[in-house]
Amino acid sequence: MLKKASIVLLIATVCLFTGCNKHPQQTKQPSAKESENTMTKQNSEAKPAATGNVTKGATKVRISTSKGDIVVELNAEKAPITCANFLQYVQDKFYDGTIFHRVIKGFMIQGGGMTADMRLKDTRSSIANESQNGLKNDRGTIAMARLPDPDSATSQFFINHGNSDFLNYGVRDAGYAVFGKVVEGMDVVDKIAAVPTKPGDVPLETVLIKSIRVE
Repeated sequence: MLKKASIVLLIATVCLFTGCNKHPQQTKQPSAKESENTMTKQNSEAKPAATGNVTKGATKVRISTSKGDIVVELNAEKAPITCANFLQYVQDKFYDGTIFHRVIKGFMIQGGGMTADMRLKDTRSSIANESQNGLKNDRGTIAMARLPDPDSATSQFFINHGNSDFLNYGVRDAGYAVFGKVVEGMDVVDKIAAVPTKPGDVPLETVLIKSIRVE
């Protein structure tokens, strides 16, 4: 009994210091098997990822939500592939009517892929992971969510609510690509992060992304 208790304590300690279950992975459908089939189908039918160049100057986008507006400055110099991909979704108005579907106070708020009724939207093809660009997952930065495959990000993104060094390249795995930072509306991020959640870190109230537009 003592040995078993020691093992449980060790696992809990490892989780505390490594951030177990704190991966901003792209959200799948509730049923694991259905989800796997859905993602396979989406990947086979997905439109090509955006490959066009973006202006290397500071591009800002306004994320209008049901809790207020967040203005993000993109860093196309450090994350050209990620910014081009994100801006293609913005241009297509893909994000309009999606939600922040995963919220963990002190960690991050994640959205950009699910509708208000928790349906996963069809996406473009996945993109290369630019986590080695030197940008860190600090409070107020925006980064791409992905599956365990490092090069699997599509549309879903997250805004860091706290400093998450363990999400940076080389700390624990391939890392998560940061591609910009919040320059206005961090108080709105705080409001969203404070929304009560149910199992799965799903907000109990709908936090709607009304639109995302280039400023």
